[in-house]
Amino acid sequence: MGEEVKVFGFWASPYSHRVELALSLKGVPYEYIEEDILKNNSDLLLKYNPIHKKVLVFLHKGKPIVESIVILEYIEETWKANPILPQNLHDKAIDRFWIKFMDDKCLPAIRKATFSPENERETAVEEACECLRTLESALNGKRFFGGDAIGMVDIAANFLTIWLRTIQEATGLEVLSVEKFPDLFKWTDDFISCSVVKESLPPTDKLLSFVKASLSQ
Repeated sequence: MGEEVKVFGFWASPYSHRVELALSLKGVPYEYIEEDILKNNSDLLLKYNPIHKKVLVFLHKGKPIVESIVILEYIEETWKANPILPQNLHDKAIDRFWIKFMDDKCLPAIRKATFSPENERETAVEEACECLRTLESALNGKRFFGGDAIGMVDIAANFLTIWLRTIQEATGLEVLSVEKFPDLFKWTDDFISCSVVKESLPPTDKLLSFVKASLSQ
């Protein structure tokens, strides 16, 4: 399918990376449009996402879609090659559960652990670790959540790779480590070692500077 595909994103956003990675895995060509969200959103972004007025926006044949997981589902249904969800309906439902767990439980817990006041941080870190403990159980000895190949759960969990590592380096926070979660930590290494993932990741030094500047504001 040769329809025009555009992604309005931000270089440091794991949500933008989710969509770019899914398109790359499926071999779908697209135009990436960088939004300067620190200054002003473009008129096109505001036109295509008038409700949230922010990245991420996915444009296909002139029609916009927002929210990264919704976009991933659309990509999966539109381009059937190299599926990122299982074909079995039960397995597909299980993957969707873990994707929802990632966005509804894990990411909020990690944000809370990162930004909690000092007197609340220990409890917040334990809550985040409990989420990661549950998530690690879903790997169940597999290389990726999707099995031998990267699937949608892996894509949704991308925040746990260089983004979380960078936050930990910038804050001194330790949530995910090889000692605490050996299988999950190995998954992060395997994930970012894949050439298609590596090509789409932001530079770690630039990301670290961005995170430090964001935390100081």
